Amino acid sequence: MPTAEVLRYTVKHAIYGDIGTYSNTVERSGDTTTVQTEAHFKVSMLGIVLHREDAERQERWRDGRLIFFHGVTVKNGRKLEVTGEAEGDRFVIASPRGTVAAPADIRPANPWSANFLGSDTMMRVDTGAVEPVQVSGGGETLVAVGGAKLPAREYEISGRTRYQVWLSEPQQVPVKFTVDDDSGVVTFTLAR
Repeated sequence: MPTAEVLRYTVKHAIYGDIGTYSNTVERSGDTTTVQTEAHFKVSMLGIVLHREDAERQERWRDGRLIFFHGVTVKNGRKLEVTGEAEGDRFVIASPRGTVAAPADIRPANPWSANFLGSDTMMRVDTGAVEPVQVSGGGETLVAVGGAKLPAREYEISGRTRYQVWLSEPQQVPVKFTVDDDSGVVTFTLAR
């Protein structure tokens, strides 16, 4: 019998404040896990919309390996579609950038579990770009979520973009993560 878990996050930009919502619905059935992601971001200043982004994505995993990915992201009215599928010892990604064969252990830039710890290659979910990354950390800490301090392990993922992820102890659920790119730090906090 499939079991589903919904992880909903509030999204806050370091400069623009609250900008939207992000959710992962994780459904497990036998050795297969399906992750449905929805993102809705709107950056406004003085009532003027500076950036709007909506996305729907699906990941399918089998025995810990990404076997399928499909995502549609609409940024400021421009639609970007990314697809990927496991083929032998590689994962083939098709995007507006072209088609590329990535390592079989690639991970999408979507922390829905501790699975990101097992790879040094990441796929940008909005563009399909493949990036080498380094995962470090894992130290115990307390993280503020919904007014409470939760025990967690903190990890850093370094590549072209810098990510921090806090996994709850002992459940290994991402309770908070940040993305630090050219627009500034964006913080995703699990809604309680």
